[in-house]
Amino acid sequence: MKARNAWIALCVAVLTVLAGPAPARQLGTIGPTYGIDEPHLLAFIESRLQEKQRSGELARLMEAARERSIASVRQPAPVAGVRSGTRARSFLVDPSFTLDRPIFDAQGRLLFAAGTRKNPLDVVSLSRRLLFFDARDPRQLAHASRVVATEGRRVKPILTGGSYLDLMRRWRVPVYYDQQGVLTRRLGIQQVPALVSQEGLRLRIDELVLP
Repeated sequence: MKARNAWIALCVAVLTVLAGPAPARQLGTIGPTYGIDEPHLLAFIESRLQEKQRSGELARLMEAARERSIASVRQPAPVAGVRSGTRARSFLVDPSFTLDRPIFDAQGRLLFAAGTRKNPLDVVSLSRRLLFFDARDPRQLAHASRVVATEGRRVKPILTGGSYLDLMRRWRVPVYYDQQGVLTRRLGIQQVPALVSQEGLRLRIDELVLP
């Protein structure tokens, strides 16, 4: 359809050029004519909004949008591709990465050239173990609660599903969320609960199976 429209447009343009200028002529009235009586688009939109406001529909739509926004903050979308553990698995991950652009300091001096491969664990250690779990699963939630109560600040709870705000109020400790599964994908985590700890210059991932 787009190709056909383009071909028609091209033909019209060619015919216009070939025809050249032509004197205007009064051909008379062929049929009845009517004035264009179409409301302005913005005026039409404003009119519709006023109608919805008078009927109360606008207030209902705004309230529904507000509730959806609050719900998405309280309980973000669960991480896709992560399931409850059915088979224990442990593996090591090298967190090294290659720079895709040069890094300069505040004075413009080159610190690291593009293509440099670096391991963050060369610079800073993993201060706390990371516990990934789905708070919608009662068994995982109970297990995470025991771990947090036992290890306290030595573990960082990270959700793949559920409400982190509810847990922060209940546990009175910071609870994090793996937004859009960035961390689980980077670490190769497929099952939860999963515990991440440092082993030398690599990260050890333990995917657990709960009784």
